[in-house]
Amino acid sequence: MSNKCFGDDVIIEEIPIFLSKNLQENLYLFQYPTKTQISNFDNSAVVNCCVKPLNQEVKVDFALNTESNFYDRFKGEKFALASDGKSQTKGERPTYKRGVMDKQAFTSTRSLDDVDKYVVGILSDKELHLTPLANILQLRPSLSHFDKEDKRLKAEQKALNDEDDEEELQQVTVKFAKSGVGNKKSKAKERQGYASFIKRSNEESWCETYWHPRKSPTAELERQKLFATNQQINLALELDFHKYVKKLLPEDGKDQGIDAVLPPKVISKSRLKSMTLVDQLKVILRDVRMMSFEDIYSILQDCNDCNISSEKVLRALPQVGVLIHGNWVPQSDIIYPTDTLSNSNGVSSELMIRARDYVLFRFSRVKYLYRRQVITATQLPPDEAAEVLQSVARLNSEKKWELLLSPNKEFEQRYPELIQRQEMVWRATEQTYNEMDFEKSPKRSRKRSIRENKLQPSQMPQTEAS
Repeated sequence: MSNKCFGDDVIIEEIPIFLSKNLQENLYLFQYPTKTQISNFDNSAVVNCCVKPLNQEVKVDFALNTESNFYDRFKGEKFALASDGKSQTKGERPTYKRGVMDKQAFTSTRSLDDVDKYVVGILSDKELHLTPLANILQLRPSLSHFDKEDKRLKAEQKALNDEDDEEELQQVTVKFAKSGVGNKKSKAKERQGYASFIKRSNEESWCETYWHPRKSPTAELERQKLFATNQQINLALELDFHKYVKKLLPEDGKDQGIDAVLPPKVISKSRLKSMTLVDQLKVILRDVRMMSFEDIYSILQDCNDCNISSEKVLRALPQVGVLIHGNWVPQSDIIYPTDTLSNSNGVSSELMIRARDYVLFRFSRVKYLYRRQVITATQLPPDEAAEVLQSVARLNSEKKWELLLSPNKEFEQRYPELIQRQEMVWRATEQTYNEMDFEKSPKRSRKRSIRENKLQPSQMPQTEAS
């Protein structure tokens, strides 16, 4: 990479970055999706807080201002009565001790399964300190008082039914699970299911904790743990931009593991360097669809060798590309490999290659094409015909298909021998493509006159015998 790339960027300020591990196993980020910036909990009081450490669940009860003009006390008393009932069961803790709904419970759900790539940063004294997160939890309002009401009503209804009906004896069949690989797989599948998660959550009891306000001394002490304490071990990033770029883009050509996270059809720059020149040209033309020689040569200089000659590239290009009006497109067998089918209707690769070669030939002779013309000549379904056209052309505002790039007159004047060679290929196959147009074109038939149909045999003109 030349120094010119860095000439436009000016370093305004350098900020050292430190990694703090003091709270990496205990730092949780709370999100409140139902709250806005105006209606938040900055000044709200917390009356109770519970956690489930194994399942990483949190429940927080925020106090409600029952003396506010916007609080409906009648509804609050009605909710409390419906939840706890008129009389409490012995040993059961009431939901609302004051007989009125004076708090709102929020329970947590996991926002993400994998939070290893998320950190919390704090900027102080022109230093950035990062701390990894243990989990990200979203707290939403819990309507457990309605669930408690339903549970209490069902218990009362069941008690009334048990008094009227005698309990009937039922036959029980005992089954024993077989130990083996199948049983282990089923248990592993159950552990991953939602029902298993609910079961584990119900088996773990809530543990009451203390809630410290954000301005309390205890909260301030915990906040100080976000700073890295030993800055001699947690050194900041002190590489200059040249070494930093080399770390990101190594020049040794080794695969640094980036291909493991890329999509299947995306090839990294380091892997492209390890390919032969012909294979590099295949990848470049297949991904870009249509390119000028100047752009191809520039990419190869950056990926392969800055001293590669243009003659070497021009000798390899006809092996994988087709020249159309001074620009290069990939050959059809590169776009549609052997024994493959199209995505829409499962058309074989042989028919797709034949149709695309027809489109390339027609574009070498005319400036515009219509999809109906391609469908008639190739007998492809509409989706496949559009796919073939999109591989080399685009639809303009007049609903005509035109090539992706305009003709490159400069290249045609500089390399006339390549133009003549490609023209010889077109002339050798011209008869085949013309026959496709002739055979599949709709034939016109003479329509019989209505007058002729109405003529009777007796009315037919008589011919004199010679």
